[in-house]
Amino acid sequence: MPGLSAATLASLGGTSSRRGSGDTSISIDTEASIREIKELNELKDQIQDVEGKYMQGLKEMKDSLAEVEEKYKKAMVSNAQLDNEKTNFMYQVDNLKDTLLELEEQLAESRRQYEEKSKEFEREKHAHSVLQFQFAEVKEALRQREEMLEKHGIILNSEIANNGETSDTLNNVGYQGSTKITKEELNALKSAGDGTLDIRLKKLIDERECLLEQIKKLKGQLEGRQKNGKLDSLRPEDAALENGTDMHVVDLQRDANRQISDLKFKLAKSEQEITALEQNVIRLESQVSRYKSAAENAEKIEDELKAEKRKLQRELRSALDKTEELEVSNGHLVKRLEKMKANRSALLSQQ
Repeated sequence: MPGLSAATLASLGGTSSRRGSGDTSISIDTEASIREIKELNELKDQIQDVEGKYMQGLKEMKDSLAEVEEKYKKAMVSNAQLDNEKTNFMYQVDNLKDTLLELEEQLAESRRQYEEKSKEFEREKHAHSVLQFQFAEVKEALRQREEMLEKHGIILNSEIANNGETSDTLNNVGYQGSTKITKEELNALKSAGDGTLDIRLKKLIDERECLLEQIKKLKGQLEGRQKNGKLDSLRPEDAALENGTDMHVVDLQRDANRQISDLKFKLAKSEQEITALEQNVIRLESQVSRYKSAAENAEKIEDELKAEKRKLQRELRSALDKTEELEVSNGHLVKRLEKMKANRSALLSQQ
């Protein structure tokens, strides 16, 4: 609304004063108009101030809204990255779980094989100790028999022929000439009972001593008869007895030598078995050591995988916590954005 200048107002006042009291009503109307004009100017200034403040607030709100939208976009991008990292971590955890299960199965199989090999090793070790004990017993028995034979003046010379037969000779150091034993006495030695060979050998030695005494007596009788000139009257049965005694001694010696050869053969066979068992024990020990090292390596790998699994789980928990924090922050930003949009809509509706 156009305002009146001061000169115009003054001229109006001068005119009104010159006119006198007749123009009093016109002055009152003019003053009322001036007051209305002032009020209108003040109202216009207030409206301009309100519009300036509104535009300033609207600008600030737009800037804040743009900032919030930028933060929201960044939060969404970060949330997507965290989701991808979470997926990758879950995939790695699943792979590590599968690898851990495979290693646990391999470890269980290695332990089972280790236990089987350990049991087999213990069985072989026990069999080896039993054979060693039997070998020691046979060796000691053979040594005692040889000492007993040497003690009674019997020297054994065993030679294995090319055709596999044994040719044995037994000599008596304390007695000159060969001593022969009949087959009947040899059979009697074999059937002397169910005792050990030592008992039968003792019986053999006792019978040999008795036969030697008989031979000495017969030779003494023979010498006495020869001295008395009665050689022609020697009975044929005495010569037959002497020949039979010699054959009996030879057969008995051959049987003893055969038994000793059998014992030596068994001794050599036992030594071969012991050697084979020792080699088997060495092989089993090497296998046990290999399985033990494999089990230790598997346990070491299992521990490393468990440590890696714990590390990934910690990283996964950290990523989940960060994701949760970002989701909470995102929710707050969304609420703030909605509130600002509501305020903006309210201001626009008021305008």
